[in-house]
Amino acid sequence: MDILYNSTRDSKNVVTASKAILKGLAEDGGLYVPQSIPKFDKTIEQLASMDYKELAYEVMKLYITDFSEEELKNCIDKAYDSKFDTKDIAVLREEDGANYLELFHGATIAFKDMALSILPHLLITSAKKNNVKNEIVILTATSGDTGKAALEGFAGVKGARIIVFYPKDGVSPIQEKQMVTQKGDNTYVVGIRGNFDDAQSGVKAMFNDKELAKKLDDAGFMFSSANSINIGRLVPQIVYYVYAYTRLVASGKIKAGDKINVVVPTGNFGNILAAYYAKHMGLNINKLICASNDNKVLYDFFNTGAYDKNREFILTSSPSMDILISSNLERLIYDIAGKDSAKTKELMNQLSSKGRYDIDEDMKKKLDDFVGGYASEEDTFKTIKNLYEKTGYIIDTHTAVAATVYNDYKKAANDELTTIIASTASPYKFTRSVMKAIDEKYESMSDFELVDELSRISKVKIPAAIETIRTAPVLHDTVCDKDDMKKVVEGILLG
Repeated sequence: MDILYNSTRDSKNVVTASKAILKGLAEDGGLYVPQSIPKFDKTIEQLASMDYKELAYEVMKLYITDFSEEELKNCIDKAYDSKFDTKDIAVLREEDGANYLELFHGATIAFKDMALSILPHLLITSAKKNNVKNEIVILTATSGDTGKAALEGFAGVKGARIIVFYPKDGVSPIQEKQMVTQKGDNTYVVGIRGNFDDAQSGVKAMFNDKELAKKLDDAGFMFSSANSINIGRLVPQIVYYVYAYTRLVASGKIKAGDKINVVVPTGNFGNILAAYYAKHMGLNINKLICASNDNKVLYDFFNTGAYDKNREFILTSSPSMDILISSNLERLIYDIAGKDSAKTKELMNQLSSKGRYDIDEDMKKKLDDFVGGYASEEDTFKTIKNLYEKTGYIIDTHTAVAATVYNDYKKAANDELTTIIASTASPYKFTRSVMKAIDEKYESMSDFELVDELSRISKVKIPAAIETIRTAPVLHDTVCDKDDMKKVVEGILLG
């Protein structure tokens, strides 16, 4: 069955999967969603016998129905190769009663690699399929991880350029160094004086700027997005939840059909939305536990039904979650509104004009799949320290937010179901925060002294992603005000 996609803000705006991937964002400002969530056409037992690439094909073919088998398998083969430091691609590790799904074995040691290693190939294939002659310009905002993973994925890809905006003072030192040392003639990195929401709003405004689109078209360019608003990012993320479940089955920890819980640290809501889609495909997930840091706009939403970004923006040790506008939540809103695009558009307009919206009682009832929780900075640090002292296993700050929320949920709900915690980044990406959590004595060390010490105490080899930036020169030093983002893009592309 062919799956088509429509905009969350106009259900009559219908496109194929390849067109949705190419466009990224619908012209009306909405996000593309599948008209129906497909069901698995293989049993869990069959899926449990497959490796990551085989399983990726079985999941993704159900969503990207206008790609041939050869085209999709080619994209998967190019994505999940030696860029990952393990043949498993994603690793499930049991520690202290939870199963940590390590999603950081790719080129930039964060979960974004799982989708951004395949997105360039999906995009280029989609462009050929739709006879696109213009050069694709990937325009993206990052809260830390998407930027580097997208840069790595698109660097050197013919027919594409990539421009990444990041909050100059809102990412970790390692995250920034990874981005500003990026090689590739088609890559551009720009720091903005503002936070992630400013960067994301600026990018969205450019996508919706008809005059700019005309200028670019005349010059032979077209925008597309690598943010998690692109359906080509979301679909590959569904794969690893299915993979994790089938690894539990294959290892005998659960039987096919058993219920599990999934805990995801989330800011932009894409990663947990992928688990929601996996559940509705037929994966037996009991609760989707949404873990927030001190920027707990999602926690408040799940507990009250009010989404309100009118609050203080807090810089935390888990910067990829320092977000007050969770873009992907719009896809869930559309779903629980009964696929009512007019209602979704109205709520998104309220968010845009007033900074908040309230869902009705009927919509609230449809949120039973979810549990919201949040972790303070203090509790996040305690979790890192306690887990290390108990097991020797070291997790990053984002994963620690999820682990803290899970521990709280387990106590409160007395729920002993097998649980997967999405481990979204390597501790090497946030060495200063992680090492400080373990012992205050590390505070005086330099960033790379901390890297060496982390390797010593964790007995985990320093990833290539970190070693290569130790002495790498800065290649990108552009910084602009948030209101000048369009000017910078025009400068890069139009001279």
